[in-house]
Amino acid sequence: MSTVVFVIFGLTYALIALRRLRVLPIGRAAGAMLGATLMLVVGAISPDEAYRAVDHDTLVLLFGMMVITARLADAGFFDVASAAILRVTRTPVRLLVAVSLLSGGMSAFMVNDTVCLFLTPIVVATCARVGLPMGPYLLAVATSANLGSAATLVGNPQNMLIGSMSGLSFVDFLAHAGPAAALALLLNTGLLLAYYGRTVGRVTTVPPPKAAPARTRELALPLATLASVVLAFFLGAHLGVATLAGAAFLVATHRRDATATFARVDWPLLVFFAGLFVVVAALRGTGVVEDAFAWAAPGLGLDDAGGVAGFTVFTALGSNVVSNVPMVLLTGPYLPVLGPPELGWVLLGYVTTVAGNLTLVGSVANIIVAERAAADYELGFFEYLRFGAVSTALALAVGVPLIVLGFP
Repeated sequence: MSTVVFVIFGLTYALIALRRLRVLPIGRAAGAMLGATLMLVVGAISPDEAYRAVDHDTLVLLFGMMVITARLADAGFFDVASAAILRVTRTPVRLLVAVSLLSGGMSAFMVNDTVCLFLTPIVVATCARVGLPMGPYLLAVATSANLGSAATLVGNPQNMLIGSMSGLSFVDFLAHAGPAAALALLLNTGLLLAYYGRTVGRVTTVPPPKAAPARTRELALPLATLASVVLAFFLGAHLGVATLAGAAFLVATHRRDATATFARVDWPLLVFFAGLFVVVAALRGTGVVEDAFAWAAPGLGLDDAGGVAGFTVFTALGSNVVSNVPMVLLTGPYLPVLGPPELGWVLLGYVTTVAGNLTLVGSVANIIVAERAAADYELGFFEYLRFGAVSTALALAVGVPLIVLGFP
């Protein structure tokens, strides 16, 4: 049976990591669903075990955040934010800084994938209208979104998963990961200027946008709801319930058929998560993951600098091989044998998120940016790697020690 499980996991991994196989071009969500179904069909996991393996808290949190962000987008939040930035910045260099900080800041409290989904077209349209090179600004959106999302348990899917698996509170995670993510975001912004400041600076000014009709009343309720949900996070409320309550409130007060809002939800991502939970649970049932961690544990211990470095490299590379969400699912249950669990969870969230900046296919957020801009600009793999590799190395070099020093 173990051999069959390994074959199914390998197929699932290939569909996830390679995004689209020529022989089976069904995508990552369908690949995870196929893997989960095969695990059930061959008896590697029972239906009851499969249902228990699905982390419903994570799915609810993801769904709720997507609905809230969709309502913000419908109310014009991203357009208003972009217009406000253009009025303030007025120069390409300042615009590059503003795009970086805006993408990172919003991604800390809204799912980074969703931020990239709505922010990228605005950035592309702005660059096209002014005649700015799009590459630097697209890199700013993608890399900063990943770094900003590392600060909180609601910034990205893998951190949401960590929140459910670890039992860490929103405040505790933010206290340890937030400073590291903020510093990494600032360094990333400085690196963008070092790489591209002279290139974008050839355009002397950025004309202000045309005045848009005021939508203050329409925006007020979604913004207030998001603020209330974030406040609930700080007060210790259940992340999934607080987010779902905010989403339900916005749907009810909108007083229209919610079909259009629900259509903005990334359903394939939810299918991907559900299927992956089952596939990883079946693999773990073979005992091979436990044996592998028992073998590797001496070099990954979190009690000394060498072990932390080993854990960082292992986790960062693993996130680019099997993707960050599977890496969290596979690594999380074995963190207690490596050292202080709380430190392990925070490092796991930070490193798997930052590692997404290494390559263009390192995170879903990067792919979203590239695909949303594809009609106007092709963000190349090596163009991204030239910047992303340095950004990732810097973020890990400064962020990981800062997190470790934050624990007694």
